[in-house]
Amino acid sequence: MLAAVALDELLQLWLPADRLTIKWPNDLLVGGAKISGILLEAAGDAVVVGIGVNLAHHPDLPDRIVTSVAAEGAAPPAPADVIVDLADTFARWLGRWRGEGLAPILARWQARAHPIGTALSVREGDNAIDGLYDGLDADGALRLRGADGSVQIIRAGDVFLL
Repeated sequence: MLAAVALDELLQLWLPADRLTIKWPNDLLVGGAKISGILLEAAGDAVVVGIGVNLAHHPDLPDRIVTSVAAEGAAPPAPADVIVDLADTFARWLGRWRGEGLAPILARWQARAHPIGTALSVREGDNAIDGLYDGLDADGALRLRGADGSVQIIRAGDVFLL
């Protein structure tokens, strides 16, 4: 969540904030097209954060729409500048998390995410659950409201906007 918030803030240097959204748990979209992804991996007591951002180019993928900073009409920043600026932004949000806890990160994340009620499909392996985005729980898990009104807490899975 912290990485997505930091990256969202950084991308607003080149792209309009009203076109950027965060998709649970760790993708950033521009007008519904994926511009970046974040992967996390535990390494002992640490977490390794991998961030990919399409700056000048983007792949053509058969299963999703993707974009880049350049494709959105902005001059793509130099990768070295992005790394420096992202490190600074990430460090600031990390400091907030250490000092204030998860609440400000979750608040910012939810303010930048797709709206409550957005139709989603969550896939984990061969299973798919469709429902409506119902916000996050206190630890950042996805709340997915089913057609019957019940809410499922999702902690892992691939999420697709419907």
